[in-house]
Amino acid sequence: MRAYAIKRILQAIPILMLVSLISFGIMQLVPGDPASLLAGPNATPAELEQVRINLGLDKPFLTQLFIFYGNLLKGDLGHSLLLGKPVTEAVFERSPVSISIALYSLVLTVIFGLAIGVLAAIRHNTWVDQIATSFALIGVSLPNFWLGLVMIVVFSVHLGLLPTGGYVPFTRDPMGWLVAATMPAVSLALMQIGLLARLTRSTMLEVLSQDYIRTARAKGLSEIRVIAKHALANVMIPVVTVLGMILSVLMSGSVIVETVFAIPGIGSLLGNAILGRDYPMIQGGLLFVAAVLLTLNIVVDLLYAYLDPRVRVR
Repeated sequence: MRAYAIKRILQAIPILMLVSLISFGIMQLVPGDPASLLAGPNATPAELEQVRINLGLDKPFLTQLFIFYGNLLKGDLGHSLLLGKPVTEAVFERSPVSISIALYSLVLTVIFGLAIGVLAAIRHNTWVDQIATSFALIGVSLPNFWLGLVMIVVFSVHLGLLPTGGYVPFTRDPMGWLVAATMPAVSLALMQIGLLARLTRSTMLEVLSQDYIRTARAKGLSEIRVIAKHALANVMIPVVTVLGMILSVLMSGSVIVETVFAIPGIGSLLGNAILGRDYPMIQGGLLFVAAVLLTLNIVVDLLYAYLDPRVRVR
């Protein structure tokens, strides 16, 4: 298991380097000049050129790339043009917000996705299966930003049950965090709940048709024990494989959801950086998100290898 973990970590390093290269290259191709943004509209050509020199934009592409990687190895992601602070500081200030909402969404996805999928498979071809399948289809079809706006109108404006937006840190007020994060987490999770429910249902139907399930029932085991001990353990193997993809979608979807609910997370930080052409912040934010997603995928792969030892020898 340790050798497999080291192998996965080593495989992630070139991927992260490739992401950094792509993000740096794209920023070089994007039209516009960050020096003009920083210098202001009334800057003279001499002042504009001096800003370009200070930012290192007057150097050739390869020289800028080597400087970028050199700073990256030191943990320096640059200085935000809009916020006037190091990118690393700004990212780590906002990251707990996005991560907490993504984890909340993941918990909702796993609990309700598994429950709906298992229930639909157990009650196959009944009204329960039809309702569960319809719910999963609706969840997959609804865009999270539209759902977020509808939830604001219903639960905030008309019913007054939840706040329209904002964020309360969990460490300061756990109940306030739960109230503020519920609608963003639900709007993020609903689509993934539908996907996971459909996957769980199809996998559970396949597992329930296996000979060892019939043998367990023939031995007189209760249906609950057959499902919980024999069937669900094998259903979890393919489910775990998609958790990395689900986490990726939840993190990437936070850009829109955080804007809808005015949440000060990584998503809104990147959105404002893109609108303001804050290139260092865009590069640093993309690298941070990529590093988080790679780490989560490694954790999922290790969990998958723990559940299925055959993966370790591949």
